[in-house]
Amino acid sequence: MSSDFEGYEQDFAVLTAEITSKISRVPRLPPDEKKQMVANVEKQLEEAKELLEQMDLEVREIPPQSRGMYSNRMRSYKQEMGKLETDFKRSRIAYSDEVRNELLGDDGNSSENQRAHLLDNTERLERSSRRLEAGYQIAVETEQIGQEMLENLSHDREKIQRARERLRETDADLGKSSRILTGMLRRGSKRGISLLRPEAESLWTVSRLFFFFLLFWTA
Repeated sequence: MSSDFEGYEQDFAVLTAEITSKISRVPRLPPDEKKQMVANVEKQLEEAKELLEQMDLEVREIPPQSRGMYSNRMRSYKQEMGKLETDFKRSRIAYSDEVRNELLGDDGNSSENQRAHLLDNTERLERSSRRLEAGYQIAVETEQIGQEMLENLSHDREKIQRARERLRETDADLGKSSRILTGMLRRGSKRGISLLRPEAESLWTVSRLFFFFLLFWTA
């Protein structure tokens, strides 16, 4: 998967470099060449968007614990794509104003005002887009954190259940030992063996300590 992502990265880098070069050349070209160049840049921008979509799909297939680095790179590429689109819009606005002025003989004052207004609206749209992208990324990261917490809670619950099973087994063993020792004490008292009771009590204490030690050691 990482090899596919890196391949898309290389294609994206080459394509965006070509787009940047062509955008910078648009204002200096003759009218006929400008029209052809604008159409060419539009096509390449669509190709760059498709590459970003493929890269985004590859990132979603990466395990959550390894996805952070690729997500950061994707944010950088999307910001670069947004800058290219903004630069291209400015270049197209300048190109359109120039063509209209040539056709209508406009002095350019009104077109300058319209261009400034369009650029202002474009920048507002770009800021809104960046805020939406940041909100989406926060939502994705929050979902990943919640999933990791659920997995940890499930693991802890399994440990607690195993500990409870060991505790029940230990209680059963202690109950069995208690019955055996009680029988020994009764038989000892009947036979008049006075030393059996302290030894039995000691054995009982040692048995409890052993089973509790075994319980917490294996938990």
